[in-house]
Amino acid sequence: MQAPNPIAFTILGFDVRWYGILIGIGFMLGILISYKRAPKLGIESDHVLDFCIFMIPLSIIGARAYYVIFEWSNYAGDIKKILDIRSGGLAIHGGLIVGIIVCIAVCKYHKIEVLNMLDLIFPQVALGQAIGRWGNFFNSEAHGGPTDLPWGIIVDGEKVHPTFLYESIWCFLLFFFLLYMTKRRKFTGQIALLYGMLYSLERFFVEALRTDSLMIGPFKQAQVLSGTLIVFCALVYIYLNKKAVKDNTDINTDKSEESK
Repeated sequence: MQAPNPIAFTILGFDVRWYGILIGIGFMLGILISYKRAPKLGIESDHVLDFCIFMIPLSIIGARAYYVIFEWSNYAGDIKKILDIRSGGLAIHGGLIVGIIVCIAVCKYHKIEVLNMLDLIFPQVALGQAIGRWGNFFNSEAHGGPTDLPWGIIVDGEKVHPTFLYESIWCFLLFFFLLYMTKRRKFTGQIALLYGMLYSLERFFVEALRTDSLMIGPFKQAQVLSGTLIVFCALVYIYLNKKAVKDNTDINTDKSEESK
């Protein structure tokens, strides 16, 4: 399968690219679903809008800055190239880092529990990633190495792994799984930690197939960060789960003693 034209349409000589359209759709759906789901987690819907007003522009800046930093040799001294995000070059990890910082600031201002807000938004983050990854397909980027598999895509005359597709499918499934788990949440922060572990697990293995990875010396940056996040999130998950079980046991014990 050959990637289609990256230009969706042109208005007054300005090319509108599929990359931006798909990222925009991902943001809009994420905001709408978060706004609708917020009361179920005890969060005012308007606070979600406050978060998104700052998160959208700042997370895009963060995603771009993260990418440019790790590809500095290709951008040094060229401001126009640095600012040209329409052609691709947004690193999800940079966007997530800035998004979490914004979340902490907004939650502190509105006196919202940070982990509860993160539990609310991370399922929609997965959905946004699932949609946004198709922008890589239109840009013929973020693909893997050569393959003979029937679902390979043609890039520069060569059939390669559609790593964007692997991640998109995983993130769609992750979105629905996290929604399912939200209804069965045992402790605050569980959904955010599940996202951290499960997305990082997928990214670690899919990144091994990619040919355009950001690097830290001889290592792929995304694999290093993903491996670190898997361990960190797993340890915090175990700690909070044990604490929730203990607190529940203590509550049940107190009720039992009161009934005597």
